[in-house]
Amino acid sequence: MDRRTTMAANARRRRRLLTLASIALAVITIAILIRYEQVALLYVLATLGVASLLVVVALANFGEARAVSPAAPFDDAAAIADATVAKIAPVRESVRR
Repeated sequence: MDRRTTMAANARRRRRLLTLASIALAVITIAILIRYEQVALLYVLATLGVASLLVVVALANFGEARAVSPAAPFDDAAAIADATVAKIAPVRESVRR
């Protein structure tokens, strides 16, 4: 069991190092492009980055997400404070199907 814990910690450490290295590489690349005034190339890379992010979000599996909580009860506090409502609407329990 201790061996599995050590392997998992090593894998996390490796992923963290890879993430930090990729961030550092991106920062260095952007700094070089800005330094040499390659704005057109920077624009293309930014567009491709946003497009890839949109693809990742589009392909994400939201099927396992938690169910949406029921709607909040009717709140008429602002209208009551303004004296525009004579009575408060009754709160209805949402029916779960």
